Amino acid sequence: MGYVRSNKFQLLFKRNFNQTLINFILVEIYMIMSVLKSIWNEIIGFFGITRFLDILKDQDYATFLTYDGIVALILPIVPLLIFLELFLGFAYKKPQTKVYKVIFLIYLFNRIVGRFIAIGMVAFCIGFLQPYSILETSVTWYWFIYSYIIWEFAHFIYHFLAHKVRLFWCLHATHHSPEEMNLSVSHAHFFLEAPYADFIRTSICILMGVNPVMLFTIMFIDGTYGAFIHVGENLVKDARFGFLNKIILTPSHHRVHHARNPLYLDTNYCNLLNIWDRIFGTYQEENINLEIDYGITRQINSGSFIQVYFGEIIHLVKDVTTAPGILNKLRYIFYPPGWSHQKDYMTAKMIRDEYLKTNTN
Repeated sequence: MGYVRSNKFQLLFKRNFNQTLINFILVEIYMIMSVLKSIWNEIIGFFGITRFLDILKDQDYATFLTYDGIVALILPIVPLLIFLELFLGFAYKKPQTKVYKVIFLIYLFNRIVGRFIAIGMVAFCIGFLQPYSILETSVTWYWFIYSYIIWEFAHFIYHFLAHKVRLFWCLHATHHSPEEMNLSVSHAHFFLEAPYADFIRTSICILMGVNPVMLFTIMFIDGTYGAFIHVGENLVKDARFGFLNKIILTPSHHRVHHARNPLYLDTNYCNLLNIWDRIFGTYQEENINLEIDYGITRQINSGSFIQVYFGEIIHLVKDVTTAPGILNKLRYIFYPPGWSHQKDYMTAKMIRDEYLKTNTN
């Protein structure tokens, strides 16, 4: 009797164990499939082809003639060029692997952090500031021209402050740390820079009467072109684009902006139109006889994620904590990068002014 009970128990145990094992395997398969699906969604999300694939799936090809369809066609261009640039880098034996590695880590970090930080800065500024706008505009071609000029002014202000106020430089320096130029650099940003930039740019535009519909259109155009101007030498050697170099800011101008050569420091803050750089005296064309030296003036290991992403913040904290007196602490936060209470310092403006003085006499 005991032997029969033992066999029944073993049979029941074996059956339950097999079922548990099957359930465990099914759960593991489900988790693997979920991970693979998430990776796939990240890939098509990076390439910006989600809407494009939806249109093809619905076979609604007429949509490509609408604004929505045009956006779906344009979005994948820069991501595809990034991979073409990477391929050409290996073909030319100039792969820039150190830059791509760090920027890939930055992209992953920002994606993870972005899932937990939902900052609708643009929507907040529109909702809060639109009642105080100085005029009301509509969606017309002449207001579009006005709006784009205002947007470029707002972008100039944000970008200028990002270089002239050390606290804001801490948010922007990540973007300038790569020591090579390529399209992937457009993804190298500290995660708090976008909310700061959106607050400045959107606030100015809304207060100056830019229509929100027009604003979002301009942001799309400017964002696409703003990514493209980071194109590297592996894809476009001479990025001056002929006569356009005198009319708009080309990738050549933006290469100058990313350089740490004394002549090029703190220049070309605009994105597409060069009007505000010319007005405020920060316009600088590329000297083809001067090799561009990319990166920030402070020496760092540009292959280190920690130094590229957090380096300026770490140094600011050190300077503030060791500075004597509250006024000096505040100066380290709000004065230009390079300033020091010990007097023997050189800001970017001082370095450039000294260079111009030496090389124009």
